[in-house]
Amino acid sequence: MAEYKNTQFINLSGQSIPSPAPAMDASEVIKEVYEALQEKGYNPVTQLVGYLLSGDPTYITNHKKARSLIMKVERDDIISELVVHYINTRL
Repeated sequence: MAEYKNTQFINLSGQSIPSPAPAMDASEVIKEVYEALQEKGYNPVTQLVGYLLSGDPTYITNHKKARSLIMKVERDDIISELVVHYINTRL
């Protein structure tokens, strides 16, 4: 009878399974996206606010792959990063 309580693991050809690439830090994403928006002549603050409020990625430029980059981080993680930074530097 099969054991259903444990997760099964398979190793093909004796090769180990590579671990996923580490997720990019939210602060790094904010910096990269901010710079891309600035380079394209957008107001980065209003564009980021539009994205964070609506979830619509078209607020973010494709320049320097900023749109795909920002979509790799959860919006609530970005908001948390911004709030923590504000509290640590302003209060």
